Amino acid sequence: MSTIASTTEQLVRKKCVPCEGGVPKLTADEANGLLKNVTGWSLTHDGERIRRDWRTKNFMAGIEFFNAVAKLAEEEGHHPDLHLEGYRNVAIEIWTHAIGGLSENDFILAAKIDQIPIAVKTH
Repeated sequence: MSTIASTTEQLVRKKCVPCEGGVPKLTADEANGLLKNVTGWSLTHDGERIRRDWRTKNFMAGIEFFNAVAKLAEEEGHHPDLHLEGYRNVAIEIWTHAIGGLSENDFILAAKIDQIPIAVKTH
């Protein structure tokens, strides 16, 4: 098993690895340690998921962002939950479904999502 990444750059360089279960969820300390590397993300669902919210410039900005996230998710083989509400409020929740909690894959995907440009509402 590889060492857990300790910086944002290390997360971005890693690739999500297939998880069919059988691996332990991250501990609260491990999750909080990795959370420091993904700005804007927070723990939700009693520490079982991470989430980030954005307010996009308009509806199409949200859809374009989700299309880019979907492409990345396919490349990584790790699929987040995408939420669009009120035509421009977007949110992403990530967790490793097979283990019912967080794994390093979730933080790898979050760090890579953070590199995708998004047109946000500025005022």
